[in-house]
Order: sequence, then C-alpha cells, then structure tokens
Amino acid sequence: MLKQLHILFLFTIAINSFSQTDSLSIKRNRKIVLASSAAVLTGGSLFALDKAWYASYSNGKFHFFNDNAEWLQMDKFGHAWTTYNTGRLMMEAFDWAGFSRKQKLFLGGTIGFAYMTCIEVLDGFSSGWGFSYGDMIANAAGSIFAISQQALWNEQKIFYKYTYHESGYASYNPNLLGSSLPEKLLKDYNAQIYWLSFSPFAFTKKDSKLPKWLAISLGYGASGMVRATENFITYSSPSSPNVQYTVRFERVRNFYLSLDLDLTKIKTKSKVLKTIFTCLNTIKVPAPAIGLNKHGTTFYWAR
Repeated sequence: MLKQLHILFLFTIAINSFSQTDSLSIKRNRKIVLASSAAVLTGGSLFALDKAWYASYSNGKFHFFNDNAEWLQMDKFGHAWTTYNTGRLMMEAFDWAGFSRKQKLFLGGTIGFAYMTCIEVLDGFSSGWGFSYGDMIANAAGSIFAISQQALWNEQKIFYKYTYHESGYASYNPNLLGSSLPEKLLKDYNAQIYWLSFSPFAFTKKDSKLPKWLAISLGYGASGMVRATENFITYSSPSSPNVQYTVRFERVRNFYLSLDLDLTKIKTKSKVLKTIFTCLNTIKVPAPAIGLNKHGTTFYWAR
C-alpha cells in the first residue's frame, strides 16, 4: 500500500518537473512519458511483489477466500485508501499529460483499481491467501470515491487519509504485525487510523475568503488485534524458552474527531511545491483529537 503511493509520489514529482520546462518536444510527448512510466512502474512493482510476497507460497488452483471478518475490517479501509489515492494522483497526472476529461476520469481514476485487481488475482493463485470479494469491493469503493468527486466538483473536496501511531501490539506477534517500522506501517492495523477529511468552507463560494485549508477529520481505527480473528497470542520468553505464556486482548473499534489541513488549498506559485502538497495530502496532519469507543471518550494531543 505505502510502497505504491511512494512510487506515485516520486512519479508525480518527476512529471511535475517536466511541466516546469518550456521544451515543446517534452510537452508534446507528455502522454508517452506518462504511459511508458506507468507501464514500467506497474510491471516492475508487480514483478517485485510476486518475488517478495508470493515466492514463499506454492501456487495452485485459483480459489476464493472470505476474510471479511478479519482485523475488524481495517484491511478493507487500507484497500480503499490505496485505490482512492492512487486514482486521485493519477487523475492529476492524466490532466498534466493533456488527456481529455473522460480519459482522466475513467483511465486515470481506475488505475488503482486495475492494479489492486492484479494483486488480488495473484492472491487467488497463492496457497497463503485467496481472491477476496471483500477486498475487491473496498478497491472499487476507493476508486469510485475519487472519480465521483472529480466528476461532480472537478476537484476533491473530501480526502481519504492515513495516520500511524505506534501501538505496541506488534511486539507480541512481529511475524504478522511487523518487526521494523516500515513493516509496521504496512502490517500493524492497531497503529493505523483512516480518515475522511474535509473543509466545511470548501463547499462555500469560490471567492469566499474563509480558510478552505482548515479541515475536519472523522477517523476509524481498531486495537487489540494480534491475529486476524483470534484475540489471544501464545509465546515463549527468551529467558524461558520452554515456558509458554498466553495473553488475551480485547478487540475494540475506535472512532475519532480531529482537525486537519487540506494542503491542496494552500496557495503557492511553485508548481513543485503544489505537487508535493498534493501528494502529502494522503496523510492527515497530526492534531488534537477526541477518541470514542465502547469504554467512553479520550482526548489525544495528536492523532
């Protein structure tokens, strides 16, 4: 998920640097640059993913896998976040390349869905996973969310964002939740929060002087998940390898209300800076927040 957005981040900055030049030859070839770069990046990342993730699992007959009850659906929010932001950034790239509005919406906006479909097919042939219709629904939802806003408003007024806060749960099951920070960013669903972030002033008149960069965020997260569905983990202490301990956790859904910044609404004359703001708007700015779950409310200085 994060690796894909990292690639698109670098790619979007790269094509923006082309837009700074007055070279007519480059301007005429923007579509070629976009198409070839996207093909190379997509093909290369799928090949690397196949080697890194699927090589350890035998490939067999295509099969389905129902994982809708796992991780309190946090993985589904991650799928939607990936396709939404991939589609959003690629629509920006298609606009830069001079494609028509329809091409921008239906080609640029669906690239993330197509990419994640390829990954889901690889899952379907892997003994370690399977083709998940729940994942596909989440993938479609993210792409539709990006395309529908662009079609309705010709811009994104409601952004789908992500934040990470160290949870401590990964230490109980590092093989599944990650042992290093890069792995935890991707695997530890206890540490992730997904946000719908919008500025109320973005829905006012365009010439309004109200701060359209000031946003409100509604977030969803979960905790107590050391395994996909089970709420316990059994492990051995390094000092006593022959003694096993069983720890049980309570799985809890958490909801949040916080402030945020819409970086795309910050005015700047720099095209490079504007592109950086567009890419960074995949992540919510840390700000005070109120958390709510079945145990009550909690105030956080930063979420």
